[in-house]
Amino acid sequence: MEELFLTKQVRNPNEPLWLSTLRVAMPLNLSYIPIGLACGILLHAAGFNTLLTALVSIFIFSGGAQFMIASMLTINAPLLSIVLMLFFLELRYALLGSSLSRYLQGQPHRFIFAFSLSMNDENYAVNYLKFATDKKWDGHQALMVEHYSLLFWTVSNVVGSLVGSALKINLSIVNFALTALFLYMIVMQIKSRLTVLICVLSGFLAAFFMILTKSTLGLVISTLIASFIGFALEHYITTHTPKSRWLWKVRGPGSREDAVEETDSN
Repeated sequence: MEELFLTKQVRNPNEPLWLSTLRVAMPLNLSYIPIGLACGILLHAAGFNTLLTALVSIFIFSGGAQFMIASMLTINAPLLSIVLMLFFLELRYALLGSSLSRYLQGQPHRFIFAFSLSMNDENYAVNYLKFATDKKWDGHQALMVEHYSLLFWTVSNVVGSLVGSALKINLSIVNFALTALFLYMIVMQIKSRLTVLICVLSGFLAAFFMILTKSTLGLVISTLIASFIGFALEHYITTHTPKSRWLWKVRGPGSREDAVEETDSN
């Protein structure tokens, strides 16, 4: 997808701004259609009607979060557990938004508020790439990319909900979809042996605290503990033993220096 955004950096002056921005966002918009349809179907299977599906799509605007909501509702998870899991899952947007702040300096608070509400992982990647490669790319075009992606995502969710109302869905597929989604997210973030260790530790902690609390609140507790342990271990290793094997890359142990440089850059 990166090549699609890098091939055309010069905007046609005769083309309307909304159309040229739509061309930039279109690869992302098209990728939302199959995922949005599946998400809408699963939300309907979890008990959401079409109106609620549209509202969730607009106000949450996160595939991972919406899949999680559908999964936790099917197992009758407490509302507090769902809210806490959403909070920690979406907390990454604070870091993503901070990396774009230098490109949005001087914008009014109302604009920043609207921009932050419609940002997600994918349109962040598009906008960050455009800001880094196109000097004429501005905040208003970035906001248009977010709104285009939000429109395609919401419409896909609504259509999926309508399709789900005409189909009989086995709710067990919701748990499978969420498990597959988060396994993919974990695999994409594994870079060093330390990451693998924390992933394994998180699994054991999640099982232990869910048995102990007998609710999904154990997931929240295990997430907090594993995150703190991972941060503390990484800080200690990079500070005291920067050549530790725990920092070696998982893909065949490359040089220790490369692993250390990659960790420092993060």
